Amino acid sequence: MRTKIINILIFVSMLLADCQKKELPVQPHVSGNVISATVNMDASYKYQVYYSLKSDKEVSKNLKTAWDLSFETSPQGFHIFLNSSKLMFVLNTGKTDFGSVTSSDTVGMTAHRKCDGSTGETDSTAIGDWTAAKAVYFIDKGLDEAGQNLGKLKVQFMSVSDSNYIVRFSDLDGSSSTTVSIKKDTLYNFAYLSFDAKTQVSIEPPKTSWDLLFTQYTFTFFAESPPLPYLVTGCLLNRYNTFAAKDSLAVFSKLTFTDINQFTLANDISTIGYNWKVFKNSSYTIVSKYNFIIRDAVGYFYKLHFTDFYNNIGEKGNPKWEYQQL
Repeated sequence: MRTKIINILIFVSMLLADCQKKELPVQPHVSGNVISATVNMDASYKYQVYYSLKSDKEVSKNLKTAWDLSFETSPQGFHIFLNSSKLMFVLNTGKTDFGSVTSSDTVGMTAHRKCDGSTGETDSTAIGDWTAAKAVYFIDKGLDEAGQNLGKLKVQFMSVSDSNYIVRFSDLDGSSSTTVSIKKDTLYNFAYLSFDAKTQVSIEPPKTSWDLLFTQYTFTFFAESPPLPYLVTGCLLNRYNTFAAKDSLAVFSKLTFTDINQFTLANDISTIGYNWKVFKNSSYTIVSKYNFIIRDAVGYFYKLHFTDFYNNIGEKGNPKWEYQQL
């Protein structure tokens, strides 16, 4: 009888074991191939180039002088940014009567003018919160690719709604006065205005289609006295859910997916920035110790490092890099 009971117990335990889900093997994480890439900004840095890591391609390209102001596109958005690739500045006159503002009000502009912060934060815009006072601003349009000054305008931001902005601008003497409606479209980070074209222009590609922007931009060297706004050439992040971290300790080839948690990724658009290269003895040299960990808007992680700033015939303005999806 005892033997029979033991046999029954063994049989039941075998049935239970067969009924349990079998564990599936955990598939190892597979990273992508190491890719070499480059873009051409021209030796004068006249182009802004948008690049997609996932697609490994240049998404779009425009002359940096093709626009002047960019406008936040969210329904509640009101922030306005200068085209920092041209070293633009702004001065709030404190006046609200557009006709009463004249060129004489530009006296002292050099001492009191402002530029946008390089991090891309909305609380660091030179124009600031204009919605209550609706003051008239002087805007210095900055420099073209040849370093020539593009002149000044007076500008007043009249209104903003969930669908558009109304902007008025003219020459300093009030001539060529123009009023433009800037339409918001949430498929894009920004809407763009060109003072020369006197209309809204298409610049940035849809915000989900790119990761990196190769461009000149204004960086303020606060260690100088007074602080020195200066044009630098580098790489900015797409602000749409794109994050990055800078590393100077790891070896690029040994960075893996399991290393991601070592890094604190930030949404500062200048995390990659400009100083992955240094200017010495009349040429640029890549700082080989710098690696960048990037998380795109979809959630993919990449490692990236720069390898050159020149093309095959020695022309600058051609950043080259290697990267890999982790």
